[in-house]
Order: sequence, then C-alpha cells, then structure tokens
Amino acid sequence: MNKTKILMPKTKSKKIDLDAKKAHHLFYQMLLIRKFEDKAAEEYTKAKIRGFLHLYIGEEAVAVGVIQSLTDEDNILCTYREHGHALARGLDAGAIMAEMYGKQEGCSRGRGGSMHLFDKSKNFFGGNAIVAGHLPMSVGMALASKKQKKNNITCCFFGEGAAAEGEFHEAMNLAALWKVPVLFVCENNLYAMGTAIRYTHSMQELEKKGAGYGVESSAVNGMNLMDVINAANEAVQKVRDNGKPYLLVCNTYRFRAHSMFDAELYRDKKEVEEWKKRDPIPEFQELLLKQKMITEKEIKEIEKQVDTEIQKAIDFAEAGTWEPIEQLTKFVYSEKETK
Repeated sequence: MNKTKILMPKTKSKKIDLDAKKAHHLFYQMLLIRKFEDKAAEEYTKAKIRGFLHLYIGEEAVAVGVIQSLTDEDNILCTYREHGHALARGLDAGAIMAEMYGKQEGCSRGRGGSMHLFDKSKNFFGGNAIVAGHLPMSVGMALASKKQKKNNITCCFFGEGAAAEGEFHEAMNLAALWKVPVLFVCENNLYAMGTAIRYTHSMQELEKKGAGYGVESSAVNGMNLMDVINAANEAVQKVRDNGKPYLLVCNTYRFRAHSMFDAELYRDKKEVEEWKKRDPIPEFQELLLKQKMITEKEIKEIEKQVDTEIQKAIDFAEAGTWEPIEQLTKFVYSEKETK
C-alpha cells in the first residue's frame, strides 16, 4: 500500500507566548476533547449513541488553536466532525452528549445528533452533513455582517475533501469578489472519507488554491498547538483589518477511522502509528513542562477535572428525556396561521 505524504510546514514554536492561566486552559480544552471523544466511542459501542459518529481524535490542536483567536461575536461553521469545535467554543459537554444520545436536553433538542450540533448563544452554527455545503453559508453570513456593519468575522472549518467540491471554488470566488470577512480553515487530514488526497487533488499543497482567487493563504503544522495559534492569530487579525477572506490550511491527521462505521482499509496501520508520534497533546504538555509553566501535580489535577466533566456529561445525557411523540412535527411545519 502506498503511503500518503505531505510537505508538513516545520514547527516554528519553541517558546510559549502565553500566560500560564491561558496555557493551562488550552491544555484542558485539548484533553477534554480527547477524552470526550474516547467516551463517545465507548458509548457508541453500547448503542447509547446511534447513527453516524465522526471522532476528532488527533486534530485537537486545530480547533483549540483557531477558536482561541476568535471573539464571542464571531460566527463558527463546521463539518460533521465538530464535537471538538463545539467544546472549544464553550458549548456544555452535557448538552453535546445529550444531543448525541438523542435527548431533548441536547443543544439541538436531540434532533440533530452528532453531526448537527448548534448553539445560537455561542454563535456556533455547527455541523453540516453535506460536504462543503456550509462554505457558501459562511460567505452569506460574512456578507450579512458586512452589510450590517458588524465588527465580527465568520470562521468556516472544512476538510480537504470539501476543497475538491464545487462549493469551495464558488465560495472562495464570491468571498473575494464581495470582499467579505471570512476565515476559511481547511483541516487537511489527508484522506477525506477514505480516499487519499493524491487521488483527489492535482495540487496537494492546498494553500496554493487561494492564489487563483486573490485570497491570501498560508499553511501550518496542524499537529502543533502553538504553530496553529500563531498562524490563526495572524490570519484573524488580517481578516479584521482588511475585511477580506483568508485561507488557512492546517495539515493534520485523524487517529481514528473516518466514522465508527469505517473499516479503515485504505491506509496502513504503520502510517497511523507514525502520525501518533506527533500527537499534539503530549507535545504541548512537554512544552509546558519544559518552560516550567505547569507541574506534574497540576497535570493530574487537570486530568481529574476533565474526567469529572466527562462523567457529568454522561450522567446528564442518561438522565435526559425523549421528546414526546406528539411533538414529532414541531419545527417541521410552520405553526403560524394562514388566512
């Protein structure tokens, strides 16, 4: 089996330009995402979670690194692999788990499930099941913000599979033409659903696609949190300053299969193990220890805090209620009377 290769930008960050409190919070967020996803996989095997389930394990540095650069007023749209983004945005872990359980206490009242997390109070317009379907939506949101003279931006996460779709090119073209404040973040994990990037993109350095539309672009090592933070901060600032779109490509890797249904026959297990050596969580932990910004005791305390949060999420989901059958058509048909 041929291995998929990519020219990974070299890690630049050797020093943490963060205060200890924020560094600890970012470490907590990545660990929360990892353990939440591990628990979600476990609950799926128990049939507590049904339908499709796409895990974010391995890609934590991208969501955490990019979202920390955004304000509460900024809009966020994601793919159906969006649990990590939701947690990084601050959605309650219990509300997310309840949603995946199908309980009405979930963030989408149990109607969206794993692929359709949503929380208007967080400006999190969440998961979209149609590949690349949310890219034009992000352009529309950014255009609305521009017309309303708001000082926010729209951040759109998508995978390299979406970058092979027509909507990607349409969205990039319109965003550039209309000069709207949208940050396109491509999470390039090399395999889309199960087809290696070398079979789907004639130009595998995806950041070069932006030049065709006059969109400033860059690529970053998506397995290194500090690199992502630095690249995201710079990209976001440029979008805010000039009101124009920007394409940030984060080269990353998912450690698990595409979904829980995926037999994962398309990539070599040795390749996966090699990528696990670049795990962003222990890498950031080691950097924190080296810079004396965290102690072993504090790491254990954060791990305990995360475990407690995960258990609370499970308990909340288990105690949740099913939506009554009488409400089956609620939100489906308009309840407004017509004359």
